[in-house]
Amino acid sequence: MKLGVAQLNLVVGDIAGNTARLLAAARDAHAAGAALLLTPEMSVCGYPAEDLVLRRDFTAACDAAVRQLAAEAPAELALVVGLPERSEDGLFNAAALLRGGRIEAVYRKRHLPNHSVFDEQRVFDSGDAPCVFDCGGVRFGLNICGDIWEPGPATRAMEAGADWLLVPNASPYHLNKERDRYAVARSRQVETGLPIVYANLVGGQDELVFDGASFVLDAEGEIAAQCPAWEEGLFYFDIEGGRCAGPRATLPGEDAAVYDALVLAVRDYVGKNGFNGVHLGLSGGIDSALTLAIAADAIGPERVHAVMMPSDYTASISVEDSRDMVKRLGVKYSEIAIRPIYDAFVGQLAGEFAGRAADTTEENLQARTRGTLLMALSNKFGTLVLTTGNKSEMGTGYATLYGDMAGGFAVLKDVAKTRVYRLANHRNGRSAVIPQRIIDRPPSAELRPDQKDQDSLPPYDVLDAIMAAYVERDLSVADIVAAGHDAATVKKVIRMVDLAEYKRRQAPPGPRITPRNFGKDRRYPITSKYRPDLA
Repeated sequence: MKLGVAQLNLVVGDIAGNTARLLAAARDAHAAGAALLLTPEMSVCGYPAEDLVLRRDFTAACDAAVRQLAAEAPAELALVVGLPERSEDGLFNAAALLRGGRIEAVYRKRHLPNHSVFDEQRVFDSGDAPCVFDCGGVRFGLNICGDIWEPGPATRAMEAGADWLLVPNASPYHLNKERDRYAVARSRQVETGLPIVYANLVGGQDELVFDGASFVLDAEGEIAAQCPAWEEGLFYFDIEGGRCAGPRATLPGEDAAVYDALVLAVRDYVGKNGFNGVHLGLSGGIDSALTLAIAADAIGPERVHAVMMPSDYTASISVEDSRDMVKRLGVKYSEIAIRPIYDAFVGQLAGEFAGRAADTTEENLQARTRGTLLMALSNKFGTLVLTTGNKSEMGTGYATLYGDMAGGFAVLKDVAKTRVYRLANHRNGRSAVIPQRIIDRPPSAELRPDQKDQDSLPPYDVLDAIMAAYVERDLSVADIVAAGHDAATVKKVIRMVDLAEYKRRQAPPGPRITPRNFGKDRRYPITSKYRPDLA
């Protein structure tokens, strides 16, 4: 039999739009000769719908959409769609089997993830019954996403007579996530002996980005078919017994995958939220250069407007390199000197500051002048301001509230500085859009004479390793020092990370590309007296 997977980019809350796309996919799959079409988790309403599912009008609209799909989809096709199902028993993350003009069966997700970016136990009840159905002479069992990450639900499907396991997913991307998925799927295959069809969502949703990369695991636990990452499409598989023939896409390498994730995240955040384009501040540094390249690749250079805002401390090569890069990309470009505005701020504050020496206050005023200009352009032209700070800066607080942190989407928020360089080189491997001098120059905020990042921070390779250990793996000071890091440096970095929590809470959202980001993943109190052992 021929089975289809609809690897779709769906929009949270666009119930009518998602329904239309699912109906079109169902008709295309039927025309292609598929007997069954599997769509992603919560495909009717998008994922994660978060507290929207608590609204009765929302779940009622989802129910009406499923009934519309059942009535209008080809009657001969078995169509599996995801929805929030409200019943007398509770509220469930569910998958409905539609066939013959009716809702034939419903499966309710059993294992509700409640870790990292997931809090499904907050809104959903847990199901407890298997769901197995016949199609094309094959018995299919349903699990949903988190169900296969734990033993039990797959075995219950097998015991109920399943020959194959169908798994609709909304599994967000992070570095090397495909390895985790393969390992989990193989664990369930060993547990049950069942081949598995893993269908995943694709697209950006706020901080999360979904990579697709759906696959089929055969009865021997081997990858029998692989769909591409970062691409929408209908993909078809011919299955017979425990074997499968289908697409064999090659997944991108690590840096390519991260770059593609950031591009898709920007494209969808801009598009799904209805912005006319983007503005960003171009400094002549590596972070803004990479952000500019990502933005141009995401939405096209004609919708990207870079603004160089030089001060007395801006090096001439920063302006030269910015002009060079915008020509290479073909984006819109403006230069707005901030000296007159900055002088006006300082003049108005002179009486209040009398008797106090210049310090970081004056540096931050420069950044805040730039942030004000960018937000004014955003208001006037209906664009989104992309901030350019990276994870190393967000982690240590090496950023200015209402200055370089001012904006709507933080593209590099989960990208450490060392990876920024890797991504810049990766992008230049496609075509040299970032001037090499930008990559080679020591990074600087250019807010005072001869300033360098390493005046305030440890070398980025050291900083990023310590931050990854502390933020992403929760290692203690002793553990990080035992791994070979200088104790004084470890204590300095951890203190900076802890004290900057209030800044990060006010930062824009940004795409998650590591197993633990600043945002949905890491929820620390701002007011807290706890400090790791820094003695």
